[in-house]
Amino acid sequence: MNAPTPNTKAELLSKVVEHVDIAAYDARPVIDAMRKMSFTSRDTARAADILSMAIEDEACSLWVTLAGSTSAGGCMHVYRDMLRYGMADVIVATGASIIDMDFFEALGFKHYQAQGGVDDRDLRALYIDRIYDTYIDEEELQACDHAIKEITDSLEPRPYSSREFIYEIGKWLAAGNAKKPGSLIQTAYEEGCPIFCPAFTDSSAGFGLVKHQVERIKAKQAYVSIDSVADFRELTDVKIAAGTTGLFMVGGGVPKNFAQDTVVCAEILGVEAEMHKYAVQITVADVRDGACSSSTLKEACSWGKVDVTWEQMVFAEATTVVPLIASDAYHRGSWKSRRKRRFAQLFAG
Repeated sequence: MNAPTPNTKAELLSKVVEHVDIAAYDARPVIDAMRKMSFTSRDTARAADILSMAIEDEACSLWVTLAGSTSAGGCMHVYRDMLRYGMADVIVATGASIIDMDFFEALGFKHYQAQGGVDDRDLRALYIDRIYDTYIDEEELQACDHAIKEITDSLEPRPYSSREFIYEIGKWLAAGNAKKPGSLIQTAYEEGCPIFCPAFTDSSAGFGLVKHQVERIKAKQAYVSIDSVADFRELTDVKIAAGTTGLFMVGGGVPKNFAQDTVVCAEILGVEAEMHKYAVQITVADVRDGACSSSTLKEACSWGKVDVTWEQMVFAEATTVVPLIASDAYHRGSWKSRRKRRFAQLFAG
């Protein structure tokens, strides 16, 4: 027999996920202790050291890649604050991380802690979507889809890179449309930090864009589209302009590979680009099946993508270690004297 379900949707959506604040606690003592331990603790400490090295390296620009649902799970402000404090210069992410989670909350909506013993069929009947132990109101998610369509309808009908389209979303939020200030998208817009989503339409953005195109096609009008080749070209332009780079990768998937492939793409274009000098990846994916989105960083070296002098794989669930690593870097304070790159300026005009 199934466990009894709470009577109302409001009861299920009552415990809001609160995002961790890396400035509110000092993780340095924990990381220092982990450095003297073994197993994943020592790997985590070395990853924190490599992140700090990348931030301290005046020649290095730092890229953050995001896959999975850590933003919904409470790490959303970690990535935003890495931009705000100048600890990162580029975001490469899944469309879900940027739209279904960050833009969704910028519209004033929330993620909720799930309750145990609830039948997923009952959740479906109540229009509640589940990400492991996190709930999203499907009706609010559809409002997010419609907001994307509203923004899309206002744009000149032509192809856009995801970077260019997300810039327009940030501009729209900054114009007074944000219900929650300080989203990752709006912060990136204000800080001149480009966000790339190489599989952008695999998200609520996709639903809004499809509805936009269907209506325009029926009306025999031109429409907005997303140019994924422009994404690759533009991120490669950033890599060439950046020179020395470091990667802080949460999960694997398309964002990880996309960021790494820029080195090879530059070579194809006849430009000799440095392999990514610093690299940290936090993942729970296995590697014995040919990677499953988690080829090791040493393996990436064989492709000419990542140098292996300063690389660290951390096999851990990301919400358990990302806040520690990022807080450690924040409190060590090297970001205070670091130059913000503002790579969005490469595409101005």
